[in-house]
Amino acid sequence: MTKKINLLAHLKSDFASGLVVFLVALPLCLGIALASGAPLFSGIISGVIGGIVVGFLSKSHISVSGPAAGLTAIVLTAITDLGAYEVFLTAVIIAGLMQLILGFLKAGSISNYFPTNVIEGMLAGIGIIIFLKQIPHAVGYDKVSEGDTSFFESGDSNMFETLLNSFNYINIGSIIITLLALTILIIWDKVPILKKLKLVPAALIAVFSGILMNEIFIRTGSQFQVSKDHLVALPTPTSLEEFKAMFLFPDFSIDTISNSKVWIVGVTIAIVASIETLLCIEAADRMDPHKRYTNTNVELKAQGIGNLLSGLIGGLPMTSVVVRSSANANAGAETKSSTIIHGLLLLISVLSIAPFLNKIPLATLAAILLLIGYKLAKPSIFKHFFEKGKYQYVPFLATVIAVVFLDLLKGVALGMLISIFFVLKGNFKRAYIFRKEEYNDGDIIHIDLAQEVSFLNKAAIKNTLKNIPENSKVVINASDTVYIAHDVLDLIKEFKQIRAKEERIKVKLVGFKKAYNLDNTEEGQHISLKSNNLK
Repeated sequence: MTKKINLLAHLKSDFASGLVVFLVALPLCLGIALASGAPLFSGIISGVIGGIVVGFLSKSHISVSGPAAGLTAIVLTAITDLGAYEVFLTAVIIAGLMQLILGFLKAGSISNYFPTNVIEGMLAGIGIIIFLKQIPHAVGYDKVSEGDTSFFESGDSNMFETLLNSFNYINIGSIIITLLALTILIIWDKVPILKKLKLVPAALIAVFSGILMNEIFIRTGSQFQVSKDHLVALPTPTSLEEFKAMFLFPDFSIDTISNSKVWIVGVTIAIVASIETLLCIEAADRMDPHKRYTNTNVELKAQGIGNLLSGLIGGLPMTSVVVRSSANANAGAETKSSTIIHGLLLLISVLSIAPFLNKIPLATLAAILLLIGYKLAKPSIFKHFFEKGKYQYVPFLATVIAVVFLDLLKGVALGMLISIFFVLKGNFKRAYIFRKEEYNDGDIIHIDLAQEVSFLNKAAIKNTLKNIPENSKVVINASDTVYIAHDVLDLIKEFKQIRAKEERIKVKLVGFKKAYNLDNTEEGQHISLKSNNLK
């Protein structure tokens, strides 16, 4: 039975973590909207609904939802193909409805089959991306928006080229602000007096310090001042009418509803957003210090409602997002109150304090994300999986590399394929050792079956029976076996009735149930065997 959590019991720590997530989410919402070719305000709408609505409905206490970098390419292409953003919003609503249906169909259960090493590889890969992508912002080169997490960037350049090129455009003021922020973030938890001030997160102090430092540069006419191009750029409506005009609404005309392209986009967003959400939920559960488990079917329903509302008022499609979720976990979130608080702060920022927030240097936020990226991909994680052996390390490392150079979904798919290959390879191996005993003119070969013999064992058993020499005696023992797949039973039956007779092999079946109808078995008889089981 799931323990009921009081959302107000940890308000102090949750408010602090919600504040940190808000600071991280603000530029990401704007950056993803920019990278998607959508209105900037659409990213904020998605972030607000992802925080307040999805945060309230979700059963996850760590996960944070909002516009996702993984959907930018799909959104950008869809807006161009559909011809109008209002038409695209209809596709977002369709995606939300489909996610609701998937939730009721309990499709979220597939997340239980994601291997831990693949999920950890995904987190490490995202950590590397975050770290490398933030270095240009840290030195004052803001050519690529915060929302772009792809290796291949616009303008025929890639992440490494942008990283190297950024050192040709160094802004000393940005570097000073980055170093100041990093210093505050690193020492905050190491100084006992400061550590007790949990209500005032280090990230907030770093942000205020960055703003103050740049204001000093500006007012003293210093060459180190950070220009407007390197600050947060939140939309700032000056009147109620301007604020209302920032909302766009879906096109429900007959032409739009009957357009097959709209439905294809809706289905695509639903599938991709659902898979990303399930992956991120698994990752968030891994990061949760209390190791609570999230009901993924409820999560799909929550995401569906979130996308429905987002599409209705002009927002981007959303998913659970690793960057924000990891920031939430690192900041000490205890319950989902922190997620809701971050959404409320996004809403308040648009309504009242946008001009102040537009003074935040991107270099300060880069410092926060640099530490998040490092914690996700720190060397100790690689060492941990290396020590577990190649069957854990190879899928982990392959996932890391593919996430960095391809994208999240392709990286996880590759890691899953390699993990499945290792499972199959393990079942292909001969899982017993011949134990020969002198017995008249031939050898006795003992084969013990495992407690459960599935279709995955078929290849190993087939290979085993193929290599049994002529004039042998074989004892196949199923005394400890609870389940045997029909494929394996057919294989044993065919061996006994056909090949054994042709090659003068004496077959003795022990412990097989009469219902299996294998003939001449000794049900319940037990032979003490020391050879390895087929597992």
